[in-house]
Amino acid sequence: MAREYAAGRKTLLGEDRKRSSVTRTGKLDWRSTGSLRLVFLGPPGAGKGTLAALVARDYRIPHVSTGDLFRHEVSQATALGADIREILGKGGLVPDPVTIRIVRGRLAQPDARRGYVLDGFPRTVHQALCLEQFESIDAVVRFKIPDEVVVQRVAGRRICGTCGAIYHVIDFPPKSEGVCDRCGGPLITRPDDSPEAVQNRLRLYRDQTAPLLRFYESRHLLYNLDSSVSPAYSLAQIANIFGRPEP
Repeated sequence: MAREYAAGRKTLLGEDRKRSSVTRTGKLDWRSTGSLRLVFLGPPGAGKGTLAALVARDYRIPHVSTGDLFRHEVSQATALGADIREILGKGGLVPDPVTIRIVRGRLAQPDARRGYVLDGFPRTVHQALCLEQFESIDAVVRFKIPDEVVVQRVAGRRICGTCGAIYHVIDFPPKSEGVCDRCGGPLITRPDDSPEAVQNRLRLYRDQTAPLLRFYESRHLLYNLDSSVSPAYSLAQIANIFGRPEP
């Protein structure tokens, strides 16, 4: 872990310093409150899942991904799961009432009491308002990345078909090709990572999710992160904003 933070600091002094920045309203040291409730906001392929997994590991809080929650529901072979499968296969968004119910149930579990990283929710101002009714988040981290970089990243993304761990063939490869480091399961390409589905998701992001930036900025919760850099650099910047994790 220490090497990752050191690598991030070294990168900050190198070429990435000119093209990367975190614009923030101030620092938020999680140790002063004893909890860290984060929302990661950005387009598909921006690296939210990769960084969320690293932050969850280091800060010992759960990574709550709506994508993982939906895939779990699909795996249960329920009527709701079948509907979700059809929607995601077309690159669409699951309806708000369903999403909110699933997320609320997950955040009520004991392991989320001291914090979490929300990845993929909220996507709209309506969802954000609903979230405020049962949770008080500490910060929103916006991942900024050009569309063309998103397409390149998605082409190399691989997901464990068993536990949902995320890899990239170049940026975050597994130790053994095609095999998950965590559980040994097979790595697959998700149907919603096809070029057509990604383009549709980018359009939906711009049309429906972008207004969240103004919403969270007005609440002084927004932190902007250039996510076109390495995960090690991004992780070091997260520590710079929210404080280093406990050893």
